[in-house]
Amino acid sequence: MRVVLAEDHFLLRDGLIRLLGAYGHEVVAAVDNGTDLLDALGREQPDVAVVDVRLPPGFTDEGLRAVLAARAENPELPVLLLSQYVEPLYARELLATGGRGVGYLLKDRVTHGAQFLDAIERVAAGGTAMDPEVVSRLLARKERDASVGSLSPREREVLELVAQGRSNAGIAQALYVTEKAVAKHIGNIFTKLGLLPADTDNRRVLAVLAHLGQ
Repeated sequence: MRVVLAEDHFLLRDGLIRLLGAYGHEVVAAVDNGTDLLDALGREQPDVAVVDVRLPPGFTDEGLRAVLAARAENPELPVLLLSQYVEPLYARELLATGGRGVGYLLKDRVTHGAQFLDAIERVAAGGTAMDPEVVSRLLARKERDASVGSLSPREREVLELVAQGRSNAGIAQALYVTEKAVAKHIGNIFTKLGLLPADTDNRRVLAVLAHLGQ
């Protein structure tokens, strides 16, 4: 994959370049601020952008604003956001742009190479990769919602994995159950949450996250 990387911390930026290169991916631009990021995205048209939410000069949400502007021009641009903290609002703003290929991970996940690379590849392929901590925070906000409260413990586990962007096969593997059982649980979840069934993994993730973020 051709990757545009935006990270202001030199050591982390250099480490990500080396990690991606070791797995055959090419970092075509590595920048440390929002202005250069927006320029690089327009110039390089990468397969995926890996972006720190907070970039110079303000260290607030410059990275997020740059990718939102880029996705306004190209809604199909895959973007994986990185953040030091759990900020569900960032995830919701990125998801609100529509399109495919979105992800939000805490920087702690970068130290888990396989998990990080899986997230990048999933996003680049048009899927969704949401950090488990972000999903848990969104669920916590909805705990008093009668629809979420009606879920069984197993359905809640499945819901968390759906919201992270896992496929039925991935959920079955994680929970040591059959794909048929996963499909049944997901059907029950959609019914209880009042969501229409989705015919793709990405659409069902967006539906679940939209419900949790309300």
